[in-house]
Parts: sequence; structure tokens; C-alpha cells
Amino acid sequence: MMRLTGDFFVTILSLLLTVTSAVHACLPSDRAALLSFKAALNEPHLGIFATWSGTDCCTNWYGITCDPETNRVADIILRGESEDPIFQKTGRTGHMTGSISPSLCRLNRLTTLIIADWKSISGEIPACIASLQRLRILDLVGNKITGAIPASIGNLSRLTVLNLADNRISGDIPASIVDLKSLMHLDLANNKLCGEIPFDIGKLSMMSRALLSRNQLTGSIPSSLANLHRLADLDLSTNRLTGSIPFQLGSIPILSTLNLDSNRLSGKIPTILLSNTVLSILNLSRNSLEGNIPNVFGPKTYYIALDLSYNNLNGSIPKSLSSAKYVGHLDVSDNHLCGAIPKGTPFDRFEASSFCNNDCLCGMPLPTC
Repeated sequence: MMRLTGDFFVTILSLLLTVTSAVHACLPSDRAALLSFKAALNEPHLGIFATWSGTDCCTNWYGITCDPETNRVADIILRGESEDPIFQKTGRTGHMTGSISPSLCRLNRLTTLIIADWKSISGEIPACIASLQRLRILDLVGNKITGAIPASIGNLSRLTVLNLADNRISGDIPASIVDLKSLMHLDLANNKLCGEIPFDIGKLSMMSRALLSRNQLTGSIPSSLANLHRLADLDLSTNRLTGSIPFQLGSIPILSTLNLDSNRLSGKIPTILLSNTVLSILNLSRNSLEGNIPNVFGPKTYYIALDLSYNNLNGSIPKSLSSAKYVGHLDVSDNHLCGAIPKGTPFDRFEASSFCNNDCLCGMPLPTC
């Protein structure tokens, strides 16, 4: 009788554990969506998808995290460059081919989607990605993704990070991107984007970094960028931008890095830009800027790097630059500057390459006047 009672107890306990496990397992629909996503990819070296087995995708599936309250898939984090032991064991970075399956769009509780630095994932970004209303991070950097950014990307009202850099994405920047009211980090660098930067990009009031370099963008720099009071890093370099530099950029309160080099910008350097004491990295090189370098530097001027090379600047080097608190790197080469290079700090630390190929600059480190 005691043995029967013991067996009965073990049976009941086993059933309770089974039910509890089922309650805390991921939804079959989420598991099916993940397996469809996996089927469209090929990762031959690390074996990360070997962990995607069993009925519970919330437990020990590499890169998958579920919401503990709903047991719905919340995060997909798959990085091809990582310090995870699975990478250290093989001694190599990740390499993955295939494409991103639209099946991911069935994961309607997804908040983080990172499929980064796998080098050879191709195909287009599924348009239905824009239906994932809870998405906060979309990071597909470092692949070979083609096609356009989904036109309705602006539907992702909770998105804080959009990183599509280092791919082969083409077409215009969607007009709806200005509807991403929560966006803080925008990186579209090193793609094949064309067309103009949305004129009302200044609506992205939360944005702190906007990196659009190494594309084929045309048109002028939107003055509405000055409305981004949280913007600290703006990189529009290596595009085909034309027109003058909006003087309003000099009033962005915490802008510390501004790269506008390798465009087709013309006109004069705005005085307010060089008098902004918050800017510490300013690169305006390889444009068609003209006129004098504004003589507006002072004891609060602090430049890690100031590059004005390869323009059509004339006049002399401003003497007020001698009063700067710090200038780590200066390059005014390949312009039409004339006159004596100011003496003393910081000029006595720079080599001739910082001043060469001007019309008639002289004095150390160039030949004497």
C-alpha cells in the first residue's frame, strides 16, 4: 500500500513539473517563427543554431531572451563579433550567409533585434519589420543587406537605436524616418543611400548621434538639424552634399563632433561654428569652402582635431588660435593661405604637412618669411 502511495505521489509530481514546464515554455508560434528564421540562414563554423532545439525556445537557445512574465520572445541578439566563449573556442569571428526571413515579423513582442557583423547576410530588410510596434533596437550593421529601408519605418514609435551601417542599402532615406520620436542613435553609414536628407530631420528631438557618412546623399544640409538639442555627434562626410554650411549648426548646445569632409560644400565657414567652444572635433576638409578663417578663437577653444585642408580658403591663419586652451591636431594644408604662421603654442608642435601647399604661408615649420 505504501509503495502504491509512493508511486502515485511520484506520478502526480511528474505531472505537475510537466505542466509547470509547459506554462513557462515559449509559445509554439514563437518557436515556429524562430525556426523559419533559422532555415533562411547558414552559419557553418560556430554552431550557434545547434542550440536551437527542443520545444522551449526560452531556455538555452543561443541569442534568444524571453519576457519572464509572458514567455514571449523579446530579444534576438546575434553578433558575429563577440567575446562570447563560443567564439573564443573556435578562435574566429562569425560568418553567416542567407537572408532575414519575414517570419520574424510574427514575433510581435520583440523589443530587440540585433543581427550584426555576420559579413555575408544578404537580401532585403523585410518590410513587415515596421509592424513590430514594441521594437526598441534594430541593429543589422556589418552585412551585405541590399534594397531600400522600409518606407514605413516611421511606424516604430518606440525605436531608440537604428543601425544599418556597413551594408549595401540603396534608395532614399524614407520620409517617415522623422516620425521615430524616440530615436537616439541613427547610423546609416557606408551604404549606397541617395537623395536628400529629410528637410525636417530636426523633428527627431531625442537624437544624440546621426551618422550618415559614406553614402551618395545629395542636396543641402538641413538647417533643422539645429533643433536637435541633444545631438553630440554629426557625421555627414563622404557624400555629395552641396550648398553652404548652415550657420545654425554652431548653436547646437552639446555638439562635440562635426564631420562634413569630402562633400561639395561651398561658401564661407560660419563664424559661430568656430566660436562654439563645445566642438572638439571639426572636419571641413575636401570641400570648396572659401573666404577667411574666422578670427574667433579664445581661451575656451579646445580642439582634439581641426581640419580645414583641401578647400579654397584665403587670408592668414588667425592669431587668436594661439590663445586656444588646446589644439591637438591642425591641418590647413592645400588652401590659398598667405602670411606668417603664428609663433608659439600650439603652432610649435605641428609639422610642415599641416601647412603645406598654400599660396604663400611662411615661418616655422615652413621656410622663413
